[in-house]
Amino acid sequence: MSLKETRRTDPELAGLIDEELARQEACVEMIASESIVPLPVMELSGSIFTNKTLEGLPGARFQAGAGIADKMEKLSWKRAKELFGAEHVNVQTYSGSSANHSVFAAILEPGDKIMAMRLDQDGHLTHGSPANWLSKFYNHVFYGVDDSGRINYEELEKMAKKEQPKLIICGASSYPRLIDYEKIAKIAEEVGAYSMCDMAHVAGLVAAKVIPSPIPYMDFVTSSTTKTFCSARSGMVFCKEKYAKLLDKGTFPGSMGSIHLNTMAAKCWSFKYAASEEFHNIMAQVVKNAQFLVAELQKYGFEIVSGGTDNHLLVVDLRNKNVNGRQMQDALDKAGISVNKQVVPFDPAKPHITSGIRIGLTAVTERGIKEKELVKIAEWISRVTDAPEDEEVLKQVRREAEELMKNFPMYPAEYFGEQQLKNNYREKGLS
Repeated sequence: MSLKETRRTDPELAGLIDEELARQEACVEMIASESIVPLPVMELSGSIFTNKTLEGLPGARFQAGAGIADKMEKLSWKRAKELFGAEHVNVQTYSGSSANHSVFAAILEPGDKIMAMRLDQDGHLTHGSPANWLSKFYNHVFYGVDDSGRINYEELEKMAKKEQPKLIICGASSYPRLIDYEKIAKIAEEVGAYSMCDMAHVAGLVAAKVIPSPIPYMDFVTSSTTKTFCSARSGMVFCKEKYAKLLDKGTFPGSMGSIHLNTMAAKCWSFKYAASEEFHNIMAQVVKNAQFLVAELQKYGFEIVSGGTDNHLLVVDLRNKNVNGRQMQDALDKAGISVNKQVVPFDPAKPHITSGIRIGLTAVTERGIKEKELVKIAEWISRVTDAPEDEEVLKQVRREAEELMKNFPMYPAEYFGEQQLKNNYREKGLS
């Protein structure tokens, strides 16, 4: 990964890669959808499999030269099913979004009704947002959270009985609490609907068995393979065996074409790694860190949506701090801390402004950050909140943050070649 050939043929682009590595090294990365891939994932994502074009399933490919790729895909199936305790898996999807598309293609017709979580109350674009093109094909209705910031299952059940959807989706992009998968699956069964969980954000926590799994209960379970799963930018879908043929057809040719075998190889490695004690310990610490940070921020008077968290993320309601989500995102970025602006339940602010921020603990936990360091990070967030436009405060917090992160490198320096990679950030005046 020294980028030897890139440096020779395109030094300008290589320089941008250097800058991004240095930025990530210096940053307190707390965007909930981000994680740090292990080095084998990086290697495999650029492996020789990127040369090979294939369509179809093992034993029924549309191109020759598939024998070795067949072995790799079957190994991925075996590892994924063992890891998650699933009856069937398809590992060909390109992302969490395309994983969702595969399920829709498998079981829905245009005009069918989908019931899912509201986008402005923790849902996802592909679950029915009018901003997403899929909303033009299906009839969408939405459930949400109550004043406590939690799903109201009684209201969800009432809506399901009234609306009679073809598919009920659970899973969210900013919901900090556990979801009662069994209850939602039973509601879906009662109204004759399929059930689906999008576990993209919590797949790593599920794989490590630190939170409950939706797979025993849901008809379909989709996921990206980044976020807490800490793997290549890709996707996966699990289902009950009775829906296996439908899912595979919905994936290809239903919603996608040729396979990204290079990222499939990276996922295959990750299915093995996610079964390890090392991965379990990291995911367990992610949850501990998230809950610890909630308590630390509450000491500074921050209001936390739902009062806490059961997973890797927390949502901070900033309305009592006289600062909005966009201001905080920008101010923290200048201070060397990455978060994202986030709507809060019943948010009066516009979506491009928001009243909150979302904070994730996966990436910093992978680097070794624990409770001791989170005390400092909470204090930095409080200082920035109190003075979001004070450049001196932001510069001082950034200096302190960069000094801290030097003690928690992302990767061994020697893996990337020269020390220049470590120095490039400051040499370009970006610090």
